[in-house]
Amino acid sequence: MLTGEFFNTIDDKGRILIPSRIRSALDGEALYVTKGLETCLWLMLPTDFEKLKNTIVNGPGAMFDRKMRILQRGMLAPAQLCEIDKVGRIHIPQSLRESIHLDMKGESVLLGTGNYLELWNKTDYEAYMQAIMGEFQDAAQSLSDLIREDH
Repeated sequence: MLTGEFFNTIDDKGRILIPSRIRSALDGEALYVTKGLETCLWLMLPTDFEKLKNTIVNGPGAMFDRKMRILQRGMLAPAQLCEIDKVGRIHIPQSLRESIHLDMKGESVLLGTGNYLELWNKTDYEAYMQAIMGEFQDAAQSLSDLIREDH
């Protein structure tokens, strides 16, 4: 499981360092990088990206379904397979960096969210977390209600 919150800086070649704790949990030497939701990038293992792709592309009538086409264009089309170098860095393509306002030498946040990673511009991430704090508390209450119902 990929978990943790890591603060990073994009180097002058557009790379970020994947922390060793995260690298040791990864099974492979490359990650797919694509646009995620809420102005972040998703970094996924090829097997997990393949599952996502198959869900979006191979569903019944997917090419005729407006929402599936939007997902194909928004998540699949910009996706790029990026290798992790020997030092543990991954190059984030310029077009994807620009989509989340992540400049060279800019501060970023890398989040392990279970089976994928999220990459955020640090300022945008902090603003987002501040803005959704009420929703976070509501979600925690909903989880508490579900736990009580199970017992």
